[in-house]
Amino acid sequence: MAASWSADLDAKTLYGLLRLRAEAFIVGQNCAYQDLDGRDLEPGTRHFWIADADGNVVSGLRLLEDPAGEGFWIGRVCTAQAERGQGHAARLIRAVLAEIGGSRCRLNAQAHLKDMYGKLGFVVSGDAFLEDEIPHVPMTWVAGNG
Repeated sequence: MAASWSADLDAKTLYGLLRLRAEAFIVGQNCAYQDLDGRDLEPGTRHFWIADADGNVVSGLRLLEDPAGEGFWIGRVCTAQAERGQGHAARLIRAVLAEIGGSRCRLNAQAHLKDMYGKLGFVVSGDAFLEDEIPHVPMTWVAGNG
């Protein structure tokens, strides 16, 4: 399965990404929140995903341009339950880092995933916090970290 990315999505891929996000975050983590926040429609937003042989999205994330023009933000990183532990998220993160070159990239990692992001070159860049009652830690990647 290859990682793909696009700023423009076909209907099947868009549906697959949104379905996966709902399964992972809203249902899987029992977090009632508005996933459709408008950021997916911003001109600089890019979606990265991995699909199986039938074209079903099994892992995905979105890449946002920083509103202040200071690099990028990775968010909505998720993988289907049956596909976890196969390195899909790491492959997507590596694809993002290759795409953005030397630009700074930030994310808010769920605390239990801090080490995974650390292996990809992200470093803790602030104090831990709760989001939807889930511990998170801000992390930053700068070219040369990993």
